[in-house]
Amino acid sequence: MSKYNSDLTQREQELLKIRRDSDTKAAELVKMEKMLEQTKSLLVKKSESGAEGKDLEENMEDLEERVRSSRRHRRSSLHHTQMLESQMKTVRGELVGTLDHLQELRSVLRRSQQKAEERKAAMEKLAAGLR
Repeated sequence: MSKYNSDLTQREQELLKIRRDSDTKAAELVKMEKMLEQTKSLLVKKSESGAEGKDLEENMEDLEERVRSSRRHRRSSLHHTQMLESQMKTVRGELVGTLDHLQELRSVLRRSQQKAEERKAAMEKLAAGLR
């Protein structure tokens, strides 16, 4: 049973790591959104046409795509974490059920062995009585 506890503890540690990574991604997302806003404001201020304006516009589009990608990745990570937590609860429930069933089987086996020993003793008594 202790083997299963250590496995569950390890899984819980993995889930905590995923959560921490998710929080880190959220902080990065906020930082990227700020950078995007700064780039947009720079683009508005610098209304010059030419290579510099196009570079800023390309950078802004790149940052917007990064922000969208980060949001998608974070949603996916959160969904994955929730699925893992759900699976862990299911497995834990199944383990508890299995353990209960094994304990019931052990009791049945113990009673069967005891009855077999009683029958054996009774048979030996009968055999001794017939002699």
